[in-house]
Amino acid sequence: MKLIERNYLKELIDIIGTPDIKVITGVRRSGKSKLLEMFEDYINKNIDNANIISINYNKLKFDNLRDYIALNKYVEENYNEEKKNFLLIDEVQMCKEFERTINSLHAEEKYDIYITGSNAFLLSSDLATLFTGRTYEIQVFPFSFKEYLKYFNYENIQDAFDKYVFEGGMSGSYVYNDNEKKYNYINEIYNALIVRDIQQKYKIQNMSLMDSLTDFMMDNISNLTSYRSVANKLNENKVDTNDKTVGNYIKYLCDAFAFYKVRRYDIQGKQYLSSIDKYYLVDQTFKYAKLGTRNINYGRVYENIVAIELLRRGYEIYVGVLYGKEIDFVAIKQNEKLYIQVSDNIDNDDTLKREVDPLIQIRDAYPKIIIARTKHEDYQYEGIQIYDIANWLAN
Repeated sequence: MKLIERNYLKELIDIIGTPDIKVITGVRRSGKSKLLEMFEDYINKNIDNANIISINYNKLKFDNLRDYIALNKYVEENYNEEKKNFLLIDEVQMCKEFERTINSLHAEEKYDIYITGSNAFLLSSDLATLFTGRTYEIQVFPFSFKEYLKYFNYENIQDAFDKYVFEGGMSGSYVYNDNEKKYNYINEIYNALIVRDIQQKYKIQNMSLMDSLTDFMMDNISNLTSYRSVANKLNENKVDTNDKTVGNYIKYLCDAFAFYKVRRYDIQGKQYLSSIDKYYLVDQTFKYAKLGTRNINYGRVYENIVAIELLRRGYEIYVGVLYGKEIDFVAIKQNEKLYIQVSDNIDNDDTLKREVDPLIQIRDAYPKIIIARTKHEDYQYEGIQIYDIANWLAN
């Protein structure tokens, strides 16, 4: 499989030598292991006097290190006091009570530690509990459109975007030569994510409920959603559940980076609104793999792609609410704030007015943006910047 250098590598390079435990997270097959391999290669080529202790639990030769005592012994035996010691562990959750060894080694202050793991066993929310020392989390997403262009060396970004909408960012699928094989591969990833990780950790018995919930969530991307409304809809479809169980299952899916929860934000009152949220899928192709590609709502697909791209770029995102109207995204990063509407097509005057009106009513000076499938150069309308989605993603 072809490899390209991703921005995450630079992020890892920039934090070499910091005292934190570096934890690489992200949905399955998003490139965490390849990133760790590329980082190891960088150390070998660029850092003099480095001693790398590298463990990949996917490899049979490390089967004897499946408990924390054996792991600790192996690392200590391979320590070299004359060199800079890097500890790289892939799929660390396959070692029983791994956190005991990682915490102990971190406390010795002799190792620069980098780990990846299965998401259900290495949750962002659990890092502070698992590791008593400081952690630095790098969240890896599937390929962005910009990375997709780089991988395939596409020059015409408009044609490339049409392909990206259907092929997505799960780069392991790129080796297959037709969409059916690609989606079979992606479906296997999703099933493994649910069955092997979430079911194993949370001892879930009712997997038919999880499957029905997954289908419902994928079919309602970008719709306002509450646990109660989901439970009611599932009950109508003869799936017995309640809002508490639905809430737990959705949390498991979000913890495993399959979905991302986006809360609502009252722009005028400057406060967060509770109970009803939106959910976005980590990569749109998971939906195609599970539900097929008939009757695609391109507006929702584009909105999903933009949501994940904003997260990839380091923004916190919210659904904006102003005077009863909705702004797709309020994107915040430090002192930067963007108001964003996403649309399939704004050639129609009524559609353009619908997208523009909520933005015009916002009285502050932060940038207001519409991202749509214009296939034109960027332009302004009533002080609002309008981007073609392919151009915005590529730049």
